[in-house]
Amino acid sequence: MNETTQLPRFREVFHRRERRSVPLVRQFVRDALVDWACEERSDEVLLCVSELVTNAVLHGVPPGRGFRLHLHLEPVGGTLRIEVHDSGDGEVRLADSWAVSEEEGGRGLRLVEALADKWGVGERNPGKVVWCEFEVSAGAGRSMSTR
Repeated sequence: MNETTQLPRFREVFHRRERRSVPLVRQFVRDALVDWACEERSDEVLLCVSELVTNAVLHGVPPGRGFRLHLHLEPVGGTLRIEVHDSGDGEVRLADSWAVSEEEGGRGLRLVEALADKWGVGERNPGKVVWCEFEVSAGAGRSMSTR
């Protein structure tokens, strides 16, 4: 029998603490999903990416520093994992509720919690890693490169 081994796919990108990083990272992830033929949950994935990166830019990354995004697709089993690594000491907190308030923010992680299959926070020295995962059906893809 002739079996094809599907290797995990990985990409990473570094950005500085700038608001313009959010759309740049969204495009980076969108391009990877297209290359990997893994677009079925792209709206959910991109919304979660936006929330995690926005939180890193606003709360997790000290001035003058940056953050790293890791994107990992395990074709066997179909798990897409997004990790945002920052060097800040800020604590990750869920908003108390979905209740309407005068505050502009505070619900991003609630969205991640609602849309992703799993999410969490890990330690890093310095800083933390905030991650989420999606169960997807991974296609053959056009590229397995790291950018």
